[in-house]
Amino acid sequence: MESTLNDRLSRSAPGPHVRRVAPARTFAWLRAGWSDLRSAARPSLGFGALVAAAGVLLLALAWDASHLAPALTGGFLLVAPCVAVMFYELSRQIERGERIDGGAAALAWRRNADSIALWGLALALTLILWERLAAIVFALLYGGQVADLRSLAIEVLTGRRLELMLAFVAVGGMLALAVFALGWITAPLLLDRDIDVATAALTSLRCCLRNPGTALAWAAILAALTAIGFATLMIGMIVVFPWLGHASWHAYRELVA
Repeated sequence: MESTLNDRLSRSAPGPHVRRVAPARTFAWLRAGWSDLRSAARPSLGFGALVAAAGVLLLALAWDASHLAPALTGGFLLVAPCVAVMFYELSRQIERGERIDGGAAALAWRRNADSIALWGLALALTLILWERLAAIVFALLYGGQVADLRSLAIEVLTGRRLELMLAFVAVGGMLALAVFALGWITAPLLLDRDIDVATAALTSLRCCLRNPGTALAWAAILAALTAIGFATLMIGMIVVFPWLGHASWHAYRELVA
C-alpha cells in the first residue's frame, strides 16, 4: 500500500526524483556529517553554542514551570530543521569546494527567503499547536501541586507519572511523526533549489513513503542524539546539533536526485 501511495504521489505531483536508500546508509550520513563538522569546526561549533544557549534558556524557563517543559523541549525539536539551515549551507560549501564562510551560512536563507520563511512559519504554528496540546494533557493528567522540573523528572522516571508520560509520548509522537514526514528534507531542499514549500514538503513525504525503514532509523538517531544533548544540560548540544545538521544535508543529497 505504501508503494502504491508513493507511486500515485510521484505521478500526480511533479518534483525532484526520490531515490530508494537502505537504512544502513544513515551511518554513512553521520560519518559524512562528522567530517563536515571537523572541516568547518569554528563556525559549526560557534552556531552550535548559540543553539545550546537557546536550549539553556528554555530549560531555565521550564525549571519552575514544569508544565511547560514538554512544550518547550518538543518545540525545540520542531523548529530545529529551519535553525539548521546554516549547517546545510556549510556542508554545501564544503561539497562545492568553496571557502568556508560562516557569515554567508548565517544568511543562506535569503537564497529562497519567501519559501524558507513560509516553512518557518508553518513550524512556528505547529509549535503553538503542540504547546496547547501539551497544556491540555498536563491539566487533565497531573493532579496536585505542580513540581519543579527536577521533581517532575524524578516522578516520571520512577513511574509515578506513567500515564502522563504515555499521554505525552502518544500525542507528541503523532505530531512529531507528521512534522518529520513533511519536513525530513524540506529545509535543505528549499535552501538548495528554487522550489516552493508545498513541492518540498510533498517530496519529503515521498522520501518517507519510499524509504520507511530508513526514515524510522534516521528519526530514532535524531531522537537519541538530541536526548543526549538535553541530558547533558545542553552542553552536548554544542556538538550534537551541528553534527546532525551536517548529516541531514548528506541525507538530503542521497535521497533526492
